[in-house]
Amino acid sequence: MRYVLAPLRALILLLHILDGIVISGLLFPTLDQRRRNRIIGAWSRGLVRICGMRLVVTGRPLDPRLAREGVVPGSLGRLVLANHISWIDVFALLGTLPSRFVAKSEIGRWPLVGWLVTLVGTLYIERGRRHAVAAMNQRVSDRLKAGETIVVFGEGTTTYGFELLPFHSNLIAPALEVGCEIWPVALRYTDRGVQTAAAGFVGEMSLVNSLWNILVARDIAVEVACLPSFPAASGTTRHQLAKVARAAIANHLGLAIDAPPHAGRAQQAVPTASAPLPDDSEPEAASAPASASQ
Repeated sequence: MRYVLAPLRALILLLHILDGIVISGLLFPTLDQRRRNRIIGAWSRGLVRICGMRLVVTGRPLDPRLAREGVVPGSLGRLVLANHISWIDVFALLGTLPSRFVAKSEIGRWPLVGWLVTLVGTLYIERGRRHAVAAMNQRVSDRLKAGETIVVFGEGTTTYGFELLPFHSNLIAPALEVGCEIWPVALRYTDRGVQTAAAGFVGEMSLVNSLWNILVARDIAVEVACLPSFPAASGTTRHQLAKVARAAIANHLGLAIDAPPHAGRAQQAVPTASAPLPDDSEPEAASAPASASQ
């Protein structure tokens, strides 16, 4: 039955994406960020449901207004550092806490999805250009000062979720400048209570193949665990902050952070994923993860 219903669910998903493009294109220019975020959160939770997944939010309780609107007027924003498994990560996070993602510029050129990701306010960065890091840091800093939530995938790539790659710390610099909080967030996919690789978007896998694996899975739950936050305080470095966030995520997921990564597990970053940037090209294996998104 799962294989029979999968094409129907794929069609409903396509209509949902088209609906999102129309809504964001027509309404977003007239709405403030908080109203946009309410729509983005509801739409993202709908996408997760259409894919046959359950969204399970655990960890520290979120302020209801923050979870609904993603912004608390008059306060600083927050920098979320998360592990990365699938393109679904983006929508699970948006459905939990409306945010802006830092993504590689190529994502904006993807058919349909790229347009939608652009309309919801994704911040794009060009890989391989050093000046892009400074420009992006300024944009992230401005958004944090405005009280928004910025998400960076620290590993800069995806895995199946059974390991945690070294993080990169490029985009932690704005958090230090602003003095905002850093929120480690752990993502995990389970099938009837057992961790599963079904949602993984890794290696040379195509988006279509990844979507099919998800649609025919039995009962996938995506867990978004909001872990205790900590301040980006003066006197610390971005590398130290990244190390703390990575350790917190690894501890929650029960993963070793000093084990060598398994060959073939990681892939290039996917929708709104982070990736190492020129000024942080060497992974800080023993220390900090870095959030260099693309």
